[in-house]
Amino acid sequence: MTDKGAMFLFINNGQQVCEVKAFQEEFRSWFIGQTVQEDGRLLYVTPVDPLFLVLYYLMKADKEQGKFQPVEQIVVDEEFPSCNLLLQCTLVEKSLHHVTEEKEIGSKKFYRYSKEKTLAWLKKKVDQTVKVLKDSDVCVGGRTQSANFVRIKQESDVKEEDYVRYAHGLISEYITEDLRSELSTYLHLPDVSSPTPEPPTKSNSKMTSAQKSLAKVDKSGMKNISSFFSPKGKATK
Repeated sequence: MTDKGAMFLFINNGQQVCEVKAFQEEFRSWFIGQTVQEDGRLLYVTPVDPLFLVLYYLMKADKEQGKFQPVEQIVVDEEFPSCNLLLQCTLVEKSLHHVTEEKEIGSKKFYRYSKEKTLAWLKKKVDQTVKVLKDSDVCVGGRTQSANFVRIKQESDVKEEDYVRYAHGLISEYITEDLRSELSTYLHLPDVSSPTPEPPTKSNSKMTSAQKSLAKVDKSGMKNISSFFSPKGKATK
């Protein structure tokens, strides 16, 4: 997740949020009736947990102010004012305690981002994703890769770590780069190092008996073999 905008669709009276993605090819268009639609993109939507989107604003508010605030003062964006629609999702209100510390004064609730709670919540998301990957027989080894899965393995060599790393890569698409790194540490995922290159082959420094004999030959008056392939000089008149 970055500061760049993205497209989301609210459905079921604003109670569910879907991520909108586009499949686009260089030369593609749609035939609609008797007309041709130049924009040939194929849009598809996928349900997403709205707490991922609210999490961005919680982290931003904590970095800028670091104090308890009403959630409606946290989820504010001048560039994307429609972000306040997230607060209409019942799931957001029920899930805020997973990623925040809460204080209640009278009938008013105040929230502040909690890194410890967030990492624990994200770990549950990773564990759930791992279970789905296994139950669905999704291959995470061989030539299959996610955003952060770079090692190539045989399917028979797939380990639990590979599932966790793959799931971490999927979840990481919805969190900031800093949080992604912290989650990797929280999951005890070792760094994936590039394979060690093979050492260069050493040339044989020992001379054969034939080479030793040739070295003793008197080469005075002999031409180097390359001289036979050199361009001839111009003849003098």
